[in-house]
Amino acid sequence: MHTLPLSSYLPNVSTLAYGCMGLGGNWDRSAITDEHIKQGHAVIDCALDNGINLFDHADIYTLGKAEQVFGNILAARPSLRESLFLQSKCGIRFDDDKGPKRYDLSKDWIIYSVEQSLKRLHTDYLDILLLHRPDPLMQPDEIAEAFEALHSAGKAKHLGVSNMNSAQIQYLQRAIDAPIVANQIEISLHQRQWLEDGVMVGNPAGKDLNFSSGTLEYCQMHNVQVQSWGSLAQGLFTGKHVADESESVQQTAKYVAQLAAEYQTSPEAIVLAFLLRHPSKIQPVLGTTNLARIKACVAATSVNLTREHWYRLFETARGEALP
Repeated sequence: MHTLPLSSYLPNVSTLAYGCMGLGGNWDRSAITDEHIKQGHAVIDCALDNGINLFDHADIYTLGKAEQVFGNILAARPSLRESLFLQSKCGIRFDDDKGPKRYDLSKDWIIYSVEQSLKRLHTDYLDILLLHRPDPLMQPDEIAEAFEALHSAGKAKHLGVSNMNSAQIQYLQRAIDAPIVANQIEISLHQRQWLEDGVMVGNPAGKDLNFSSGTLEYCQMHNVQVQSWGSLAQGLFTGKHVADESESVQQTAKYVAQLAAEYQTSPEAIVLAFLLRHPSKIQPVLGTTNLARIKACVAATSVNLTREHWYRLFETARGEALP
């Protein structure tokens, strides 16, 4: 298995990351429960026992309850902190008495958001702070000041972004002395714009692709870790009922099952192995709270798809041959 770009900054970081968005119950203002805490313990232990040591958060996940659950566990078991890496995101603000849903990468909000995340997580620092979405009003110098203040105070070791293209990363990087170490974007066998963008160059059929050319190449050239959210496509090819889905989705689910049998592994491992085979050295983020599925995903690190199987998966998911 390849070495991740992120290992330059976080030695021994795992190939897979665990996404904590499912912790804390519903997206409402109800209090966390003992059951939520129990689930958090089980998920963290399962991830760590299976070699996953990077845990992905955001200040908004279940309206702060995901971080709160995780923080309760760290408070009860403080020795865990040295066994794992933590990243969290800021920059999305929901509709409230101050305004509509909006993105906010102002200096004051970044610092406030991180300090609140640290309190909920019961930790002194984040290994990585991710800027959750590009803010049309963002000013690189102001973001640089915010990160420098947090970094100097020991509250954020590294800076990354999420849902940004190569131009936006360069725009920020010109003002920030520290390297931008990660970019988390939606990447899966179902959401394939990251692949279609490359193979449809110069083809009129690709004119409406929602992906920015050069993003993956930029990340590879500048040692930026590509992280994938939505990596399993919500189980679309790994057991979800697909009778009402398109023919290509149904055929892809069948082919994934066929490959899982051939490689003697799980369907989840095949879907993730498709991502891991790409030279961008993608780090998939898993969002399931099902312990059996977490274990099934980890098997992906032992699967090396042949070029032919990779392309057959790509073609089947596309529903048509490559141009």
